[in-house]
Amino acid sequence: MYETDRQYMPRVGVDAAAFDEGLRSYMLGIYNYMASAVALSGIVAFLVAGSPAVSQMLFGTPLKWVVIFAPIGLVMLMSFRFERMSKTALLATFWVYAALVGASLASILLVYTGASVARAFFVAAGMFAGVSIYGYTTKADLTKFSTFLMMGLFGLIIASLVNIFVQSSMMQFVISAVSVLVFCGLTAWDTQRLKDTYVEAAGTELEGKLSVMGALSLYLNFVNLFIALVQLFGGRREE
Repeated sequence: MYETDRQYMPRVGVDAAAFDEGLRSYMLGIYNYMASAVALSGIVAFLVAGSPAVSQMLFGTPLKWVVIFAPIGLVMLMSFRFERMSKTALLATFWVYAALVGASLASILLVYTGASVARAFFVAAGMFAGVSIYGYTTKADLTKFSTFLMMGLFGLIIASLVNIFVQSSMMQFVISAVSVLVFCGLTAWDTQRLKDTYVEAAGTELEGKLSVMGALSLYLNFVNLFIALVQLFGGRREE
């Protein structure tokens, strides 16, 4: 049976008040890293979209493959080697990753109107905040949904790859709608999971590194939620 009432207790010998303050500081640090990465991606996206020469260079030459695949490589690097990397190296890699994602997001600004992109961003921000607060405050164990959410994520990846070749607008609509549900769920679960990591890593060298990896998880959820909302409700620019 799964737990229905989760309690976050400090390790033996750790003052409860100090533990609670440390947890708040840890989560605030994660949110700050995540928000800074979103801001960096937005700045890069606007700069790239606002420069026809840069846009042509990134999307009209083989450099587009760097923009597409380099972020994947950086995520894999951070995921598999974060214990061997310093926190400074992890942060630097995270910022580079966010900048590259921002360059790829410039394509959204070139396809959809600025008003619809802004609307999708604020809706995504509101939804993200709501489900993350739920994940932070709920006493229900969200781990029981993790298998379903991960299956949904892999299903979305496979469906997206298939739709590259099928080019079905209906399939894209379904993918985007399901993406909203999956990434909202992942945000709530990841937020609760990050609280668990603090319980295990509080006061250790690993704490700082896990805060960067936590920011990466939330950043990925937010960006994918934002993209799904743009694809669902974004207004395309006139040709």
